[in-house]
Amino acid sequence: MFAALTGAGLSAAAGLNAYIPFLMVALVARFSDVIVLPSQFAWIESPWAIGGATFLLLAEMVLDKIPAIDSMNDMIGTAVRPTVGGVVFAATQAADQQLDQASWMQQYPWVGAIGGVIIAGIVHTTKAATRPAVNVTTAGMGAPVLSGVEDATSLGMSVLAIFTPLLVIIGLIAMGVGIFWLWRRIARYRKRRRATGAYA
Repeated sequence: MFAALTGAGLSAAAGLNAYIPFLMVALVARFSDVIVLPSQFAWIESPWAIGGATFLLLAEMVLDKIPAIDSMNDMIGTAVRPTVGGVVFAATQAADQQLDQASWMQQYPWVGAIGGVIIAGIVHTTKAATRPAVNVTTAGMGAPVLSGVEDATSLGMSVLAIFTPLLVIIGLIAMGVGIFWLWRRIARYRKRRRATGAYA
């Protein structure tokens, strides 16, 4: 159960920013015993993987805060974020299985990878669909704010997933509520715009 919650939380975080949960797993595995990656995933904690992910994270954090460029960045993320979601889910699942040889997920290792791809894909799709609407309704001013919130959420979810996986359930609910609230705000804005146009 804990492996599934950890994987789900990291995958959801990857849907917002692929490199934050990847780096969290890599650094925790490299510098602690909290995550002990098996040999097939040892490359994640290698210096070149950590260095490359750090560079890509810095680029992501800049590009994702620029209106219009952020949408292009999301197009690239359509392939990257679900893939990373699958990788971090599978990696943490495999790490957990080294300690629990009777794990159900050990018998079906593909479940974690597919689950991670699906969860990250859903979160990414929602993010990518929301950003243009926010840019339009705020004349681009909302892009850096929303991007900062997404980065903070990705970091927070990654920390919860690794250190307190039971709280991932609360984190996922909070993400859902936040998305619902944002879409309600966008819908109300569009309704006001249509009403103003109708009476102009």
